Amino acid sequence: CLLKPVSAFLQLYTWEEIRIHNGRGPSKEQWLVIDRNVYDVSNFSKRHPGGSRVIGHYAGQDATDAFVAFHSDKALVKKYLKSLLIGELAPDQPSFESNKKKSLLEDFRKLRCTVEKMGLLNPDSTFFSLIFLHLLVLDAASWLTVWYFGISLVPFLVGMAFFTIAQIQMGWFQHDLGHCSVFRKPKWNHLLQIIVINTLKGLPASWWNHLHNQHHAKPNCFRKDPDLNMHPLLFSLGKTLSVEVGMELENPCWMHSHQGSSSRYLI
Repeated sequence: CLLKPVSAFLQLYTWEEIRIHNGRGPSKEQWLVIDRNVYDVSNFSKRHPGGSRVIGHYAGQDATDAFVAFHSDKALVKKYLKSLLIGELAPDQPSFESNKKKSLLEDFRKLRCTVEKMGLLNPDSTFFSLIFLHLLVLDAASWLTVWYFGISLVPFLVGMAFFTIAQIQMGWFQHDLGHCSVFRKPKWNHLLQIIVINTLKGLPASWWNHLHNQHHAKPNCFRKDPDLNMHPLLFSLGKTLSVEVGMELENPCWMHSHQGSSSRYLI
């Protein structure tokens, strides 16, 4: 499921050398690792189709699993990777950072390969066509109800119910389009997503993709997952994010659980 090292004559690096190229040092360089290959994405990040932030979140880290999950057409992406390759991990270096558990990574990758072989990620055009059709019917019914029966209380409530259901379900439908789960070709997913979210819902697809890509790249990572970045303006988690994530833990990736009066972090 993964890429293979390109050559045995590349520059060799350690995790310590890679870790300091996280985009926050004086040089602002961004390196990342994909299946033991080391890439310099400092300049490419600004041209990255998925946005500079989503790739920057993995600067100085192993991005193998995120790369596999986000890119369905590996052959196309390899064209860009060739020019970014600067070396590979030294033979004595593990394939992942020290703060990751090998058994969990192996289990996850085995599960993903099994899911792919079972065809569970293959799009079902018939299913999604029916979903889209019923959304259009509900949306049209909401307006026709008010147009035909007038704006008295009952027709208004019925029309509002149709419209609300349609809008909520359109949100989930465009979510699947954003994940490129409806059509096999990404461009058709993006095109229909623009129609659904931009035209039918009145929201920019680029804004949603920018935030949602980061969410799936670093789920539940404080200051990287935008779904958590609404703290403290709109809401906070636990006891004010349990004192700002334990006064800023070294690893920003955490899961918060609140049961009764106790709360804990799983790093």
